[in-house]
Amino acid sequence: MLWLFVFFVIPFYSLVATSLYDPNGSIFRGYEMTWAFSNYTDALKDYWVPLVRSLWYGALATFFCLILGYVLAYAIAFKAGRWKNLMLVLVIAPFFTSFLVRTLSWKLILEDDGLIVNSLQFVGLLADDGRLLATPIAVVAGLTYNFLPFMVLPLFASIDKIDHRLIEASSDLYASPFVGFFKVTWPLSLPGVISGTLLTFIPATGDYINAQLLGSPNQRMVGNVIQNLFTDANDYAAAGALSMILVILIVAMVLFYVRRAGTEELL
Repeated sequence: MLWLFVFFVIPFYSLVATSLYDPNGSIFRGYEMTWAFSNYTDALKDYWVPLVRSLWYGALATFFCLILGYVLAYAIAFKAGRWKNLMLVLVIAPFFTSFLVRTLSWKLILEDDGLIVNSLQFVGLLADDGRLLATPIAVVAGLTYNFLPFMVLPLFASIDKIDHRLIEASSDLYASPFVGFFKVTWPLSLPGVISGTLLTFIPATGDYINAQLLGSPNQRMVGNVIQNLFTDANDYAAAGALSMILVILIVAMVLFYVRRAGTEELL
């Protein structure tokens, strides 16, 4: 409780107070608490585009992580055999490298004269003057790669606990593999799906490194705007208000999502 109070309650209170500062204040003149709720409407009006873009990019990255992560987690749980532990180590191995270094690696992979771009141009999937860097594709690809382990691990934990006899029983009852998957495996893995999507969507939406290094000003996410307002523009009131709007939106979406999924115990 003391840890949460010092490192969560106090910083959160400071952020809420910052969001209600006098919008006309500055770091030179100082800020006054004027309960300026207009900061919220002003921030939403001025920065709704990167806010929506962040939610969209986060949702896309979460969807791709779910598709890729489910296949990988299923293969590790059911098909890996004695290689299961090694494959789990390989899943978390990227965490031993800096997040920044991993993102910069994607910048090299997707560079204009790189192997991927040249290959796509050769087969006609990309125009001769086309590029992948500074596009939404690069940002979403970076988000998907960086947050994929957050999806795989909870999925594996759920899938690995599924009793194989239940899958065999569905086959004995003349269910096809496709029907058996959606009647047995998928419902039993839903706790991992819910946990994985939350662990992926929340940090992906607030991320700013991928948009900063792999995107352009046209792909700015809300995290980039908040960073700029705090560090460059020194507009603490707007930055705090925009941060609180993001927090409120994500909490509301998470509560709605979890309740709709019927897994309130995850909260």
